[in-house]
Amino acid sequence: QVQLVEAGGGLVQAGGSLRLSCAASGRSFSRYTMGWFRQAPGTEREFVAGISWNVGRLFYADSVKGRFTISRDNANNKMYLQMNSLKPEDTAVYYCAADVNMLLGVSASSGEYDYWGQGTQVTVSS
Repeated sequence: QVQLVEAGGGLVQAGGSLRLSCAASGRSFSRYTMGWFRQAPGTEREFVAGISWNVGRLFYADSVKGRFTISRDNANNKMYLQMNSLKPEDTAVYYCAADVNMLLGVSASSGEYDYWGQGTQVTVSS
């Protein structure tokens, strides 16, 4: 069982920055592919960014490339999402997720992820 807890969401003006964190329980965190997803009201959950267990592979949605940076600290069971140049369309609940079965690479499909956090709200005002 893996428990994930997100933090760092909030209200920010367009052009501003936020840093989300995801704290994971368990001793196998370093072996998991991790991802960030988001869901705005009335829309489906969408992939934002993912990172392989050894940080060898990073994958971003086109909509956030060049603005968001995903990273992880395996020694402390944490993952981060640095979000810069935020836009109103980035407003959503952001979720971290763990894919415990992915050996290599990163999946952008939410169905591949096994554990989810409760989400943290990010609101970007114009």
